[in-house]
Amino acid sequence: MRAVVWHGIGDIRLDEVPEPTIQHPEDAIVRITRSAICGTDLHFVRGTMAPMHEGTILGHEAVGVVTEVGDAVRGFSPGDRVVINSTISCGACRYCRMGKTAQCDVANPNGPQAGTSFFGGPQSTGPVNGLQAEYVRVPWARNTMHPLPENVSDEQAILLSDIFPTGWFGAELAGVTRGDVVVVFGAGIVGQFAAASAYKLGAARVIVVDGEETRLAAALAQHCEVVDYNREDPVQTILDLTNGIGADCVIDAVGVDAERPKHGPAAVSDEDAAAFDAEVQQVAPDASPDGFGDQQQWKPGDGPSQVAQWAVAAVAKYGRIGIIGVYGPTAQQYPIGEAMNKNLTIRMGNCDHHSVTPPLIDMVAAGQFDPTALITEHEPIGSAIEAYEAFDRREPGWIKVELEPAR
Repeated sequence: MRAVVWHGIGDIRLDEVPEPTIQHPEDAIVRITRSAICGTDLHFVRGTMAPMHEGTILGHEAVGVVTEVGDAVRGFSPGDRVVINSTISCGACRYCRMGKTAQCDVANPNGPQAGTSFFGGPQSTGPVNGLQAEYVRVPWARNTMHPLPENVSDEQAILLSDIFPTGWFGAELAGVTRGDVVVVFGAGIVGQFAAASAYKLGAARVIVVDGEETRLAAALAQHCEVVDYNREDPVQTILDLTNGIGADCVIDAVGVDAERPKHGPAAVSDEDAAAFDAEVQQVAPDASPDGFGDQQQWKPGDGPSQVAQWAVAAVAKYGRIGIIGVYGPTAQQYPIGEAMNKNLTIRMGNCDHHSVTPPLIDMVAAGQFDPTALITEHEPIGSAIEAYEAFDRREPGWIKVELEPAR
């Protein structure tokens, strides 16, 4: 079968690999009908979240049909349509019983202190082969899959595998409540769903900050107020929009691959640029700071702590920050002193998919929210590498890439 395989920083390939088999009684095998490319996948290719294991299949978002289940899997049968959670969880440990399934004590092969286990990630997360393939093995299947209602399409469901739940989780982490002014940094697909989730949770205003016009246009289509950080200083603009108070809560949907402003009033000084360059070297020591190839493919973001700094500066005193943008273990810069001086509450982490996702499936099934408008690209699995490259270059209009199986 074909699968997208990581071979090294700046090196992914569409390979022929063996079809997966049941390895544990809790496993299931799923034939994939939709998968997707996530910004998190780009971290692994750019080298901003390492180390990876060569030969790992990438991808952590998928919808499919169960073809086989292990002897211990109850509640699922061959032929069931399912959405696969991005994070893997056993369903029986104390964290799973509390609904904090991203920190399952059992799922990560590296042990209970290793943290989240998810598909297609670095060595610290398993590694577990990912979902950008024709067939996949789903460990701990009873807790890592959800059945899909007939009236939820594959296109709707692919966004329920990771992106919609993660955006909702970000709004929960930020403590969004009725009447809040919410700022979302990052208008990529996670930021779009964080904004939509903030409105669903009662936010009065949602301000979205990004530097790419088509992404900001998508946020504007959701009736968000938009700020282009290459045209205006986002912190000062947010203060101006809130009578000098700042936002009640901020969602960081960018993470370690943030880009610093290249022009406009927020453009960084030479001294700050040098500090950011040193951060890039710390965060991604084996990556190429200028990317690979003539088009500078797989170039790490050049402002790893930029959004962290903006978030702390833009939120009101006693405000709340939720971080769902990915920061790898080597990221160590954070404005902790300024945050403490403002009495901020900061929460972060990977989405507890198993407990967050079911109500969102119901929401989509009931017609209360249709996420498919935010899928901007539909590519066959055979064109996956080219799709990765375009997505990595942040080409205008590329917000979410869905991968379809070979016909």
